[in-house]
Amino acid sequence: MALNHLSRLRPLLSQSLVRQLRSPLAAASRVSAAPRCPDITGYPAACTRLYATKKAKAKAKGQSAKVNINSALVEDIISLDEVKADMSAVLNALKDDFTRNLSIRTSPGALDHIVVTTQDGKFPLNQLGQISMKSPLLIMVNMSSFPEQSAVPPMPLSESGMNLNPEVDGTIIKVPPPLLTREHRENLTKLAKQFSNKAKDSLRRVRSNAVTQVKKAKEGHSEDTIRLVEKQIQLMADNMAVDIDKQVAAKTKELLG
Repeated sequence: MALNHLSRLRPLLSQSLVRQLRSPLAAASRVSAAPRCPDITGYPAACTRLYATKKAKAKAKGQSAKVNINSALVEDIISLDEVKADMSAVLNALKDDFTRNLSIRTSPGALDHIVVTTQDGKFPLNQLGQISMKSPLLIMVNMSSFPEQSAVPPMPLSESGMNLNPEVDGTIIKVPPPLLTREHRENLTKLAKQFSNKAKDSLRRVRSNAVTQVKKAKEGHSEDTIRLVEKQIQLMADNMAVDIDKQVAAKTKELLG
């Protein structure tokens, strides 16, 4: 009788045991099947990654690091005002070179800077002869004050890069202004580039000399202070180089028309 009851209960016990075994497996399956990327709508600030746009990157790249130093506080290291004045002098010299050498409108003053080498030394042309505008198509140099030097100026005039063809007539040197051809204008722009490169070389020397002076003043000052002053000098040089490029661009536009 007991065996009959046991045989009837066996299927029920087996089913119950199978359900108990499946329950932890199902739970484990649910855990393992959880989505790899859970719903994070509740935490946008923690999970969202922002990328800089190309425009923002370009803007950041073009901006120079700002360094603000009180000149009075580093006066015992270097005079930043003097450094700025030296750099400004380079820019002003470039402007003078442009005015004297790269004018498309010929005037008597355009020949003042021509240096003439004589037996007594080197002299500006306007100290040896009287320069005047005879007509819009002719500049005259009167060498009557130094007649023995009348044959000397034509060579430096021809080699000035201004496309001049002087003619000697006794103590008078006739200088026809160059024709404003496209080729002449392009040659002037090349000269402008040469002058700007020369100015940048001078600017680098000013910066280098200033940095050398700062490095010599390391004793008694922190490394951070010295580094900050060097960055300020570099920033000043960078800004001046930008001004030089602007001058070249403006002059090139003027020369090419």
